[in-house]
Amino acid sequence: MNANAPGRIVLLTTSHRVAPGLLSWPAWQALRDADRVVCADPDHPQLPYLREAGVTVEEAAPSADELVEACVGGHTVVVVATGEGEPRLTDGLARLAGSGRVQMPDLELLPASYDLPGARLLDLVQVMDRIRRECPWSSQQTHKGLAKYGIEEAYELVEAIETDDRHELREELGDVLLQVVFHARIAEEGGPEEEDEPFSIDDVAGGIVTKLIHRHPHVFGDDTAQTPEDVKAHWMRTKAEEKQRDSLTEGVPLGQPSLALTAKLASRVRTAGLDVALPVGEGIGYELLALAVRAEAAGRDPETALRAAARAYRDAILAAEGQA
Repeated sequence: MNANAPGRIVLLTTSHRVAPGLLSWPAWQALRDADRVVCADPDHPQLPYLREAGVTVEEAAPSADELVEACVGGHTVVVVATGEGEPRLTDGLARLAGSGRVQMPDLELLPASYDLPGARLLDLVQVMDRIRRECPWSSQQTHKGLAKYGIEEAYELVEAIETDDRHELREELGDVLLQVVFHARIAEEGGPEEEDEPFSIDDVAGGIVTKLIHRHPHVFGDDTAQTPEDVKAHWMRTKAEEKQRDSLTEGVPLGQPSLALTAKLASRVRTAGLDVALPVGEGIGYELLALAVRAEAAGRDPETALRAAARAYRDAILAAEGQA
């Protein structure tokens, strides 16, 4: 080994969202080939697995100068980074490199584990758990108490979509996701009745995964679908098999906005090929009913159409106020 060789410092980073011990092959190679492996955190979750694999890890927090000195002679030192990413050490190495007074070893940042898509959802679940335990307001919330917020967030999401605001869309999707995680966290505690069995966010996710797979046999099974219409037919058929409803009206929430309610009922009737005459009556309600059914038949969402018209009305009001 060349006594004058500068050596190498490897900063090994890991993700807390991946199970400890599941490291990349380059990471295991670096750990086994290193002359020294150090870690400043004695409780680092990777340490038991590294030691079980035969890697000797020193519980130490060397300074930048000490690390550079340890590399002299061509040695390699691997630093198992803590959750904070070793800012003190990296800042010190940067100052040494900028000083020009020492021969710096090669510096390498080696990610040993990577976050999988959706990994930040684990953070959300953990944060929600802590908030539920420690926040005086959140710890007292119930499904019924939060119901109004779910409706508000859904409407704000729709508004972000209709106004084509990408920044707001991202934020509102997060707010809707929060409602899902919050309700699931409350449900983990069960309910006031003995039959109210608890369920978790994993149960919620598992249920929708099962539903999606079952309703997409052209993706996960042997069926085929060439057009969006084929896909919709698959969906409606499997949904009917799952629900076993006695009436087309089952599962249509009556609490939704009246235009949306009318459109949903009309869609169910049209899809089933059922001939249902519109009720005859006097007043604006029956006129709106007929308009909503006609809009649905033409492929238009009456609720969306009226909101667009209402926004135009709002703009007209603002213009009139400006002129006044």
